[in-house]
Amino acid sequence: MLPSTPGADLTPSEDNGVGLSDSTLSQHRRKMLDLINRLHTTGLTDMDLPMIAVIGSQSAGKSSLIESISGITLPRSAGTCTRCPTECKLSRSEDSWKCLVKLHITTGPSGQPCDVRTIPFGSPITDKDDVEDRIRRAQRAILNPSTEPQKFLYELEDQTAEQAELSFSKNCVSLSISGKDVADLSFVDLPGLIASVGSAGKTGDIDLVKGLVTSYIEKPSCVILLTVTCETDFENQGAHHLTKKHDPEGKRTVGVLTKPDRIPPGEESMWLNFIRNEKEPLVNHWYCVKQPGSQTLQSGISWAEARNEENTFFALTQPWSSLEPQYQKFLRTSNLTERLSTILSELIAKRLPEIHKELYNILRKTQDEMRKLPKAPSTDPVGEVWGIIGQFSKQLFQRLEGTPDQDGILQTIRPHQQEFKRAVRETAPRFIPWAKGEIRELPAIDFLANEEDEPQKSREGVHPMLTPRSPTPQSGIYIEDVLSHAQRARTRELPDNYPFIVQETYIKEFTEKWETPSQILFDEVYDILKNDLSVLVHEHFGKMGRGGALHSVLMIVNEHLDKAAKQAREKINWLLELEKAPTTLNVHYYSDYKIKFLGYYKGCRDREELTTKLQNYRAPTTMHTSPNHGQAFHQGIQKALTGLTEIGLSVQASDLPKLLPVDPMEPALLIMAGVRAYFQVAYKRFADMVPLAIDYEIVRGLHKDMEQALLDGLSLTGPDAYVRCQLMVQEHSSVASKRTELQKKLDRLNAASLELRKLFV
Repeated sequence: MLPSTPGADLTPSEDNGVGLSDSTLSQHRRKMLDLINRLHTTGLTDMDLPMIAVIGSQSAGKSSLIESISGITLPRSAGTCTRCPTECKLSRSEDSWKCLVKLHITTGPSGQPCDVRTIPFGSPITDKDDVEDRIRRAQRAILNPSTEPQKFLYELEDQTAEQAELSFSKNCVSLSISGKDVADLSFVDLPGLIASVGSAGKTGDIDLVKGLVTSYIEKPSCVILLTVTCETDFENQGAHHLTKKHDPEGKRTVGVLTKPDRIPPGEESMWLNFIRNEKEPLVNHWYCVKQPGSQTLQSGISWAEARNEENTFFALTQPWSSLEPQYQKFLRTSNLTERLSTILSELIAKRLPEIHKELYNILRKTQDEMRKLPKAPSTDPVGEVWGIIGQFSKQLFQRLEGTPDQDGILQTIRPHQQEFKRAVRETAPRFIPWAKGEIRELPAIDFLANEEDEPQKSREGVHPMLTPRSPTPQSGIYIEDVLSHAQRARTRELPDNYPFIVQETYIKEFTEKWETPSQILFDEVYDILKNDLSVLVHEHFGKMGRGGALHSVLMIVNEHLDKAAKQAREKINWLLELEKAPTTLNVHYYSDYKIKFLGYYKGCRDREELTTKLQNYRAPTTMHTSPNHGQAFHQGIQKALTGLTEIGLSVQASDLPKLLPVDPMEPALLIMAGVRAYFQVAYKRFADMVPLAIDYEIVRGLHKDMEQALLDGLSLTGPDAYVRCQLMVQEHSSVASKRTELQKKLDRLNAASLELRKLFV
């Protein structure tokens, strides 16, 4: 019977279980550990789940420590024993003890990331003595990725580390151990950090192992089980320096001193300072364990015998046996495993709210990524393709008919129509009703004031179709040139008549200028439709299949657009041809404008005071005399109007300038007034008809027969329709792979979410 030592746990028998399977664990602790183990089982790699990572320098005793915790035997050989991570997932079960071995593949043969795969490696193991050989074979399979893994289950040739394809690997051997006396815990044994490689080794292995270890311990939820051997100088053990880099305050590190029986004489006190937490203090303290030596292991010592031997060592060996009572709890594997269980369960409980939140965010993000993928291929490819074409045609019709959106097609076209009208109006002939020698400004034409340009804001972003005129007083068609032209054109007409060719010449000059703004308007509308059509096609067909359908549809709709554009061009050219033969049936409109322009030109020529008074005369609206005219002038106007009325002439004050003497330039004035009046009739007609023609032929006309053009162009009505539709909706391999990957991820996340919900049921 061993003497009772403060802080020493009772030595368990083999029937009482191993490591963390202590039956005194509280229900809450077991519940926490069981939850995180199930979360790991779901294959969830997207979250920082709490776990224990065992690290240490080469030959620091990590494997022996793992054996003491898990109750299994790990492979041992000369040099570095662990050449890939070994995950141990321990779970309590009412069934008999068993161990499942799997290969967890995350990188390819060259170390590049690959699709995550979990490969079962052999049948379940029911005898603990068989675990060591299976792990050795699994590690051999990991280190030789070009060979079929199952080959190593039945063939295992002696192979040194140098003979393997890889000296180390990030892929891991996964052990799932369950049984009645097995704890609920997950931890990973990582390759030991190395300071140098042998003659046949690879220099890159040092950084490879360091990077592998770092990828685990840098995670905030990783409990670092740092193993430090007492037979080597502490400062020379690189694992300590790496741990301190990622856990500088020592909050999540548990230190473990191994091989205390190999401490050189006289150095015991230095290592006791770690146990007292006086040197390199850690929040969770330092522990010391004593594992069996190589010769003892070869003799086949049991777990219970190893724990008895450990207890005897600390109870009888100085300076450990005389260590202060408060520090005795930091000696022995049983105390370490108890503390690890507590630390991990508390970390899990603390992290639960964050795990909930992280899981929800990752789940939502993954669902969003899944929604962004093209719609999964339908089992009815013909119905799917026809349905998409129908939806496209319907939305196209709505866009062309007009939508209330700010960026609607009609809203986008309208500013260009207004600019077209302005450009055509700018082509009006500028007749000057006085001699060339006179330098005067043409007065504003009051009766055209309602035809001023639209507000500048409505023309923002629209390029002018013609360069706006900035006339000088000398620019324009002078009245003497008009008369001279008329006289040259006379043939056999009577003296007071002039041939129509004179007016026709001036009319032709402005109608010829209408072709440019007409073409510009057409081009603008064409570009707007083509861009809108492209957006619409990408919206409906952009995610269909491998992209071939998109290109085919774009070609078909653009050909259909060009067909409608050709008809619109023909109609515009036809309208331009019509305007080459001046004519109008709008006699009243033409006559009214001719009278107004004749009066305007006459008023501009006559600069006499009487003419000015008559042009500016406004009858007073009150009993008082108009401020612009004297009493005598007003009375004279009234007498003249009264006299003309008495003889049967209905005349207003504004008609009185017509009674002035005949101007010698009267024929030229009549020609000018007629041409200018016809411009008002023709430009308004043309400014309406061209936009209407474009709207009818290419805007509204674009939807006409569009659906049939797509069906014919894609050959969706013939005997090969099913095959063609099937090819159209067949998604790209990369999309299919992405969909499968996201679906697997969603399955893992949903499984994890279910496990979290079970915790509170």
